[in-house]
Amino acid sequence: MWPLYVILAILIAAYALYNNVIIGIAAFLMVIATLVMEFSASVRQEGTKKSIIDTVLAIAAVLGFWVVLIIVLQTSSPINVVASCSMLPSMHRGDLVILHGIGSMTRFLDSKGIPTVNVSESQFSSMNSSMSNEFIAFFAYSQSNRSDASQYVNSSSSGYGIGLYNTQCLSANSYLGKPNDNYRCYVPSQQGNLVQYNYTVGRISIGKQLANVIETSAISINGRPISQSYSNPIIVYRTTGHDSFQGDIIHRTYAAMNVNGSYYLLTKGDNNPALDMQFANYPIAQGDVVGYVIADIPYLGYLKLILSGQLGAVPGCDQQILR
Repeated sequence: MWPLYVILAILIAAYALYNNVIIGIAAFLMVIATLVMEFSASVRQEGTKKSIIDTVLAIAAVLGFWVVLIIVLQTSSPINVVASCSMLPSMHRGDLVILHGIGSMTRFLDSKGIPTVNVSESQFSSMNSSMSNEFIAFFAYSQSNRSDASQYVNSSSSGYGIGLYNTQCLSANSYLGKPNDNYRCYVPSQQGNLVQYNYTVGRISIGKQLANVIETSAISINGRPISQSYSNPIIVYRTTGHDSFQGDIIHRTYAAMNVNGSYYLLTKGDNNPALDMQFANYPIAQGDVVGYVIADIPYLGYLKLILSGQLGAVPGCDQQILR
């Protein structure tokens, strides 16, 4: 059987390197073929009954180990996998992460030094009732045409301004094939928004090219300014049906809002130019937080990505914001 395992290892390594869907499919089929041939060989050597018993015992051992992890690490999902490149360079696609439960959110926020702002129930309710107005981010645009909204500007470009755009509006225009209507997504002011943003012009590597990137540099909540800290913990949270990003998100905490003892977190991917909320994800209720990352093991998660069918090339993996 060892040649099959060698081929499988080569395919997984090649998929990790190139993120090619054809290589991913080949690796997935090789996993299935290896399992089938392993079981068939076991049946020939030990008989069907013993092979089935051994398989059941192996599954029971894995489940038992999982239960132990749940108890020790105090979370229902102690292991997860990075599926995107939004946390570069801190984490890479295919990294396996080990999580610890949050427990008391108050103690967690205090012990990790995460900026926390008190927000009244009426303020939070008002924000929630008009969340589409909160989905705004800075984009560069041509001085002559505000429909040219982009977060990336060639280093040699000139004649562009920087302004706020509603990201949900931009996404809808892109989906409907109406990018020329992007001028309608321009937002003249943040006045009245509970969370407000400042921007900076940074540098980004896209393939082998360098460009300018318009990114959020700081925020304010209720008038309290908060800057990004790359020492804040990285959490995993589960999205809800109305969020733009879906699935388990692995991003760094940015700040928290305390609404009469209930906490809502704001997060940002290290390699994203704006916070998750700016890209149409709602503030994260404390009950949706799975845990925080305590260990990160490179490459071990690629097998899970392959088995779960996440085989295609992932947008954004060819670019990295330079710090």
